[in-house]
Amino acid sequence: MTEPWLVVIDPQRVFAAPDSPWGSPMFGAIVDPIRTLAARHRTIVTRWVPAVGAARTGSWNAYFEAWPFADRPPTDALFDLVPELADLADDTVDATTFGKWRALESVTGPAPELLLAGVATDCCVISTALAAADAGATVRVVAEACAGSTPENHARALDVMGLYSPQITVV
Repeated sequence: MTEPWLVVIDPQRVFAAPDSPWGSPMFGAIVDPIRTLAARHRTIVTRWVPAVGAARTGSWNAYFEAWPFADRPPTDALFDLVPELADLADDTVDATTFGKWRALESVTGPAPELLLAGVATDCCVISTALAAADAGATVRVVAEACAGSTPENHARALDVMGLYSPQITVV
């Protein structure tokens, strides 16, 4: 078996900044664990970027009505990687969806072993983990390297992902 891929999900200003409506109060605590993991693994960093124009369909229209502050071009600085994690990537993947599996598979190939870290445990991490496991990937979610929208939501998301053992393991 090959070494697992470390996938650092969405370490972006929009999820790290304390003044952002989507900023995680836990973000600062995951920087060092992510850097430690990245020193030992092939690393993919993902970015969530908004779809624009005709590319935005269905429920995403209502989503941006609820969160108008994020309705910006994908090149807006709000979606930049945070400086303290911007240098980690062997590969970078952008996606307009919470789950990153569809975009990741083109880099990892089918049914890889993944270590997931990043933000938010209760949104993009769980969405990626479930889709990847459903496609046959072996997923380990590194709890101390993930940040939730709140500590309570982080714990709830980890509990849900733990229900998917042995396809998803929380470590």
